[in-house]
Amino acid sequence: MAKLSLFERRRRRVRTALKARSGGRPRLSVHRTGRHIYAQIIDDAQGHTVAAANTLGAKGTDTDAAVRVGKELAEAAKKAGITSVVFDRGGFLFHGRVKALAEAAREGGLEF
Repeated sequence: MAKLSLFERRRRRVRTALKARSGGRPRLSVHRTGRHIYAQIIDDAQGHTVAAANTLGAKGTDTDAAVRVGKELAEAAKKAGITSVVFDRGGFLFHGRVKALAEAAREGGLEF
């Protein structure tokens, strides 16, 4: 079996911990690329995406765009009737754009 990358090991560790303490709450999953950031709220029990937002077509600095995505996602979650989620950062470290998105989602009314 090939060795896993540091990113993949972090991702598996985070996902395993989330499954243990999710308590049936939907998962706020974040994916970050060099140019964009994507976030979606996933209901794992049903197997479908409840709300999603991304920076495609957005202008501004990276962290400002991430803040916008967090606020948009929080608004979409409210419309779907979701107030509490589990934050799944994947293998990404919790700083910079990922942290900005999380804080904006909290300000928008999501609890995690």
